[in-house]
Amino acid sequence: MSGSGAALTAAPASARSAAAKGLIMRTAERLYASRGLAEVSIRQIGEAAGQRNKSAVQYHFTGRDELIKAILAEHAEATERHRFAMMSPLGDVAGLSLRDQTRCIVLPRIEHHVELGTPSWYGRFLAQVVVEPALREYALQAHLDTPSLRRLYDAIHSRRDRHGPGQAYDPERGARREAMIRQLVVHMTAELEAELAREQPAADIAAEAWRRLGADLVTAVCGLIAAMDADENT
Repeated sequence: MSGSGAALTAAPASARSAAAKGLIMRTAERLYASRGLAEVSIRQIGEAAGQRNKSAVQYHFTGRDELIKAILAEHAEATERHRFAMMSPLGDVAGLSLRDQTRCIVLPRIEHHVELGTPSWYGRFLAQVVVEPALREYALQAHLDTPSLRRLYDAIHSRRDRHGPGQAYDPERGARREAMIRQLVVHMTAELEAELAREQPAADIAAEAWRRLGADLVTAVCGLIAAMDADENT
C-alpha cells in the first residue's frame, strides 16, 4: 500500500514538473527571439514564465546553454517527424531528382512552422542561436545529426551526374554549399515568421505564406547548387 500511495503522489508532481519545464522553454524561446540571447537573463525567463522559485530554470536545465539545447532538440525532433513522413514513401533518396531531394530538405521545416501556428518564435530564435559562437556548432549538429537530413546531404554530394570526368567530391566545397543553403533557409524563415507575427493573418493565410516560401526556397536552393556545380565543372 505504501508503494502504491507513493506512485499516486509522484505522478501529479511529475506532470507539474513537465508542464513547468515546457513553459520555461516556450518563454525562453520567445524572449530570446524578440530580444536576443545577450539581453535575456535566466532570472528574467523564470519571472516571465511565472516561476516563483528564482532557481526554477537552473533546477530544470542547469543553465542557459542546456535550456537552449533542449529547445533546439525539441524542434529538431519535430522536423524529423515531418521529414520521415515525407521520405518514407519515396524509397532510396539517392535515386530522387535534385529537386525532390531539395524538397525533402526544405519542406519539412516549412511544415513544422505551419504546425507551430502564428505567432511563433522558432525561426527568429534559431537565427539568433546560429550566430552565437558558444552554441553555433551544437545548433548545426542538432539538425545535421538527424538521420534523414544526413542521408539527403550525402545523396546530394554524391550525385554522379554532378561531377565531370575524373572529378571527386570536394568536402570543403560541400560544407560551404551546406552553409549557404542553411543561411538561406534559416534567415528567410525568420523573416517570414516576423512578418506573420506583425500581421497576425488567419491560419490558412499564414500556412499559404509558409508553403509559398517553401516553394521559393526549393527553387533557390536548386539554383544555388546548379550554379556551384556548373562553376566547379568549368
